[in-house]
Amino acid sequence: MDSFITNLTSVNDAVNTFVWVKIGLALLIGSGVILTLILGFFQLKHIKHWMSKTIGGVFKKDSHNKNDEGSVSQFQALCTALAATIGTGNIAGVSAAICIGGPGAVFWMWVAAFFGMMTNFSENVLGIYFRRRNKDGEWSGGAMYYLRDGLGNIPGYEKIGKFLAGLFAVFAILASFGIGNMGQINKITLNLESAFFSNVNAPMILGQVSVVNVIIGVVLMLVGGIIIIGGLQRIAAVAEKVVPFMAVIYVLGALIIFLFHISRVGAMFGAIFRFAFGIKAVAGGAAGVAIQQVITQGCKRGVFSNEAGLGSSVMVHSNSNVKEPVKQGLWGIFEVFADTMIVCTMTAIVVLSSGYIDLETGLPLDGVSDATLVAKAFGAIFGPAGEGFVALAVLLFAFTTVLGWSHYGSKSVEYLFGETGVRIYRFIFTVMIVSGAVMTSSLAWDISDTFNGLMMIPNLIGVIALSPVVVKITRNYIDRKINNKEAEPVLSYFEDIQKEHAEAVANGEE
Repeated sequence: MDSFITNLTSVNDAVNTFVWVKIGLALLIGSGVILTLILGFFQLKHIKHWMSKTIGGVFKKDSHNKNDEGSVSQFQALCTALAATIGTGNIAGVSAAICIGGPGAVFWMWVAAFFGMMTNFSENVLGIYFRRRNKDGEWSGGAMYYLRDGLGNIPGYEKIGKFLAGLFAVFAILASFGIGNMGQINKITLNLESAFFSNVNAPMILGQVSVVNVIIGVVLMLVGGIIIIGGLQRIAAVAEKVVPFMAVIYVLGALIIFLFHISRVGAMFGAIFRFAFGIKAVAGGAAGVAIQQVITQGCKRGVFSNEAGLGSSVMVHSNSNVKEPVKQGLWGIFEVFADTMIVCTMTAIVVLSSGYIDLETGLPLDGVSDATLVAKAFGAIFGPAGEGFVALAVLLFAFTTVLGWSHYGSKSVEYLFGETGVRIYRFIFTVMIVSGAVMTSSLAWDISDTFNGLMMIPNLIGVIALSPVVVKITRNYIDRKINNKEAEPVLSYFEDIQKEHAEAVANGEE
């Protein structure tokens, strides 16, 4: 058995390195660059427009209302997508990037997010354009649909489109159990145990699993089950309340720490830009990290966090009540902005201003671990309450990630097996929460991370192949909504939905 685990680990490491390092980051960033160029730097040129239509309109009635039972509101779709993307990567992932790649990794995290905005925009435009209703009247959209109906509609690519669609759905289901469930629950359990139960001498089960872990797992399973079994409507209702609260509280806490260390702001940002293009200083006789490592860590952690290009969040954005594909694409831009430019940046500020990273050498101080760095930084200002706050932040961030990924897995199962399979999937997904709490090996997390990366390959093939469709829809929107020109709206791949939505838009419902 040990030999099998060793061989499995070796194979997974090789595939993971190939997917994420050899081709993944180049594919992700390259796609973002291409989409940014062909869409005329939309995220910059029309920043005022997408800001006003997203966060600027968050208090407007139409961003919260849903017009039919098969959809969620635009704001709920955003919050559910953010629920799945704002997770442990925003805390532990950012601190790991800085510890491994130095302060310069933050700059490349921003670069990845900048181009990722247009990747996420394009995914969501395609998601809305190619979506359709299932037998229950709920919208179904995602990479599997625009691969099958979009790429598969190009002469000569019918079988390839269908094959890649199925492949994406399989990878998404497998990733949902690992990175979207057990991995997140395991992080929650370890943080709660460290913050609140470290002095508890709890009995062990089977010699290696603490009763505390089992209890945490069961409680999370029961709470998660109540929400997950209720489907998207219940998940979205919870996300709409929890996500804004947790993000705002975390950012405010980070700002307080930043203000306590305001004198370091110059050195902090100086280190970010200095180490972004140089080599980390040699320390302790060990060679520093080359710029390739700095770029890799920053881009990788940025993509891990905002998931732009993986094709995951489009599955919930497609459930929005919106009729204009570009309008939901704008929320996709804001999703990446909020996740990386705001939440991840605040974590970076906490880490770099804490004093635990030497801003002259770019290296962490002796004894500093990326796993506990953020908690230490909060604890230095707020005492034990600060470390407890980080544990609770991880709980909320990671648990809402589980909720969001349960929907991604559900939609992938629906594509392959229909609505009956969804009910079975949700039950299994809920039960697996306990497995995450008692998991002692990181292998399940590592394998699911590989499947998470594999999702992007078929997805980005579809997005790039269908980029002319994205350009056509975007230009049509700009002509009508920004330049005030008369034009027939381009809203759906399906004639009946196109007609229905065009009438609604003409009547001022969008």
